[in-house]
Amino acid sequence: MITVNNVSLRYGDRKLFEDIHIKFTPGNCYGLIGANGAGKSTFLKILSGELEPQTGDVQITPGERLAILKQNHFAYEEEEVLNVVMMGHARLYEIMQEKNAIYMKADFTDEDGIRAAELEGEFAELNGWEAESEAAILLKGLGIGEESHHKKMADLPGSEKVKVLLAQALFGKPDILLLDEPTNHLDLKAIHWLEEFLIGFENTVIVVSHDRHFLNRVCTHIADLDFSKIQLYVGNYDFWYESSQLALKMAQEQNKKKEEKIKELQNFIARFSANASKSKQATSRKKMLDKISLDEIKPSSRKYPYIAFTPDREIGNDLLQVEGLTKTIDGVKVLNNLSFTMNKGDKIALVGDELAKTTLFKILAGEMEADSGTYKWGVTTSQAYFPKDHSAYFENSDLNLVDWLRQYSPQDQSESFLRGFLGRMLFSGEEVKKKANVLSGGEKVRCMLSKMMLSGANVLLLDEPTNHLDLESIQALNNGLVRFKESILFASFDHQFVQTLANRIIELTADGMIDKTMTYDEYLGLDA
Repeated sequence: MITVNNVSLRYGDRKLFEDIHIKFTPGNCYGLIGANGAGKSTFLKILSGELEPQTGDVQITPGERLAILKQNHFAYEEEEVLNVVMMGHARLYEIMQEKNAIYMKADFTDEDGIRAAELEGEFAELNGWEAESEAAILLKGLGIGEESHHKKMADLPGSEKVKVLLAQALFGKPDILLLDEPTNHLDLKAIHWLEEFLIGFENTVIVVSHDRHFLNRVCTHIADLDFSKIQLYVGNYDFWYESSQLALKMAQEQNKKKEEKIKELQNFIARFSANASKSKQATSRKKMLDKISLDEIKPSSRKYPYIAFTPDREIGNDLLQVEGLTKTIDGVKVLNNLSFTMNKGDKIALVGDELAKTTLFKILAGEMEADSGTYKWGVTTSQAYFPKDHSAYFENSDLNLVDWLRQYSPQDQSESFLRGFLGRMLFSGEEVKKKANVLSGGEKVRCMLSKMMLSGANVLLLDEPTNHLDLESIQALNNGLVRFKESILFASFDHQFVQTLANRIIELTADGMIDKTMTYDEYLGLDA
């Protein structure tokens, strides 16, 4: 167990945490959430001992081992992959090193024999004989084959280094596991494996992630960092989000009868009670959910952008006809004779090779020529395109945000309208005077979405729009696209985003494509 007592931290006049008291207990997985800049990663550093709070302390049950996902991907360049994983259990690895050094001695003494015997005893107690096989199993689960286990870290690509450091954190069944964005750079198979690992993990997990599907799958509790405090909620991310939105709605409609809201809350809890990530906790969680009172659910201080795509005209039946599109880049055929028809109401998710997806988007948006084949947009269609690399829209722009957005607002170019629009996208007050070329990644995405909303298009092309966005903006974009009644062609690695939007999946393959009318979970074989 890990206990936080009266922890506070300030940076100058900025208060991150104040008088935080919380216990994280074994058998539970806590999703630590909060707005960008709220201090989630900083709080994990306090829990790990890397950072000292200004008041209070963190206590770990004596004898328990804490492991953390390290962020420096280049810290072990000269070490073998398998050894890096086993370094996750510092004491075990230390014993292995000392034991091996003794056995390598040419002049082995009686004292060496006694010391070796002591080490062998502790080695066995720490399950040392299974260490290499456990490390190998973790690596394989994350998609790193045996051929790489004895390579040096320097010889691995960046995406695999991330997996090795994740395996290091998981190694040796730590009592407390701290994970900061563990799904970053993981492929779908690795994410699914990690979800299953954490669902079966019997100790304490505290995780920060922008992946809502991941949080829903693994979390038994949500630790909400808001108002410089942490409030614990039983349930997964969806339960927290829906309940916080309900609380906000109640606060805005105080004239409504409280009894009506209590009934709404009871119905809501009943829906979520059976949604358990871990079967062991299902019964106790249901009991705790049943005891939640109306006053315990508080509205969040978080701000969500207002994202709504309103087409200027209704779309006709003829949308898009693609015939035999082929494209080779740097000697590699990335699109191979693609043919498909996009129909009214289609919300198509592209999956497969990243370069292939981006190439198709660029061709359909008129930014790249195909080597062969044709495509034709219907006469009633108008398209808005979100490119994965949108830096060209900002890097050479010295315009402030009002003037930047004015370029894309054909209907109303007044400053009051543009300021109001930017305010709905969380740019308020003096922020609208920012130069476009100094925006953060998330701010640029919000500007690009604003540009698309102003277009009045009835077909949306979206290449990885959730990159760089925080949870609040992802949720707002997801909701806005669910409400959009026309057609979408999009690509995203956000599982919940794809599952809640797509009614058709097109997988781009080396031989061409696979086209299926189904949900994302059905495509992945996860829908029983």
